Amino acid sequence: MLKGIPTILSPELLKVLDEMGHTDEIVIADGNFPGHSFGKPVIRLDGHGVPEILDAILQVFPLDTYPNKKGEIDPPCTLMALEPGDVGKVATPIWDEYKNIVKKYDDRGAGAFKEINKWDFYDQTRDKSTCVIMSTETAIYANIILRKGVVINN
Repeated sequence: MLKGIPTILSPELLKVLDEMGHTDEIVIADGNFPGHSFGKPVIRLDGHGVPEILDAILQVFPLDTYPNKKGEIDPPCTLMALEPGDVGKVATPIWDEYKNIVKKYDDRGAGAFKEINKWDFYDQTRDKSTCVIMSTETAIYANIILRKGVVINN
């Protein structure tokens, strides 16, 4: 064990987070996400929900603040948007939890988020993610992609 490291962060996950570089991405997935379908390493954190995993990761993981190649600041937290048939029928209170957690570590709070449709989320997972963290989160639409920023030592 190490001092100051959230105990939910396993040695395997700490290694992945440490090896990730600027702009690398990681997915924290709910229990319904097809995490093993993308050809990416999967780290299981059974018995844990996405909010507690997100909070632990953000204690050691900076979110990206730099502009993309177009010079635009692209939000570093990506949510899976509601499918058209679920709009107005499905609530996503877990997203408010995520925004409150991010606000603890990043002044942008809710401004650090964007939503993309399910198929684009799957493509982004396949194309850009370092790994998928599988939780046993039961809330639907609870998946989130995080893009790593730069560690600046003061």
